[in-house]
Amino acid sequence: MDILLKVFLPLSLAVIMFSLGLGLAVSDFFRVVTRPLAFFGGALGQMVLLPLVAFGLVHAFGLTGELAVGLMILSVCPGGVTSNILSKLANGDVALSVTLTGVISLLSIITVPLVTAFSVTWFMGEAAPEVDVTKLAIAMFAITAVPVLIGVLIRRFAEGLALKIEPWMERLALILFVIVVAGALAANWQTFVDNLPVLGPALVVLNIVLLLAGGMLANLLGLDGEEQKTVAIETGIQNATLGITVGSLILPGTVGLNAYSLPSGVYGITMYLVTIPFVLWVARRM
Repeated sequence: MDILLKVFLPLSLAVIMFSLGLGLAVSDFFRVVTRPLAFFGGALGQMVLLPLVAFGLVHAFGLTGELAVGLMILSVCPGGVTSNILSKLANGDVALSVTLTGVISLLSIITVPLVTAFSVTWFMGEAAPEVDVTKLAIAMFAITAVPVLIGVLIRRFAEGLALKIEPWMERLALILFVIVVAGALAANWQTFVDNLPVLGPALVVLNIVLLLAGGMLANLLGLDGEEQKTVAIETGIQNATLGITVGSLILPGTVGLNAYSLPSGVYGITMYLVTIPFVLWVARRM
């Protein structure tokens, strides 16, 4: 189990973020300026709407302690490569999806440590472990920003190589993610079963509400159909691997999947039960 969390988990996350970087051209970052309304809608959904909905659902479902913190950590994780793939399947605006994922992933270096520190204090009170925001931010930079930037540089100076290896890196990232989630849940099966009756419905509702709310927000902003689908998916999809990793960084000495990581581990499964039908639905309707 230790090798899963200490080797496969950071490796999986690094591969995912590197794969994301391979799909990013330097011009993608300028889309923030050239298409400000579409980017604003997606960023507002991910960075403001998502944590607020998660905070409300934590209280609505009576989650406390580490599980509440774990859900809040998940709420500030960016979409990852999965959201880009699902945007493509939904006939959405893939370029916008890639831009949102890339920019929000880099901003998560700041947002994730701050929300994690706040959540630990808010939900755990005197029982809260000490969270070093600076140390967590440095770790976030190393495991997210660095692989993304390496991928972007390879795309910039060796585009042919980047386009050739990108599909293989995406497949490898998926395989590693499945190994991590399956292994972590298997090793903590009783904890998973004990918390599933409350945690499962909360995560499913979170997913459904955010997919619909993201689409409604994009509609209110007057975005076109492709942009609406993309903003909905970017708002409703989170990088579960990053959530598991951040949870493990809070208590690095623990063995197995701790309670901070459990919501992200469960979400890694329930996410597909909700999003695949949603993607198939919007692909046909819009």
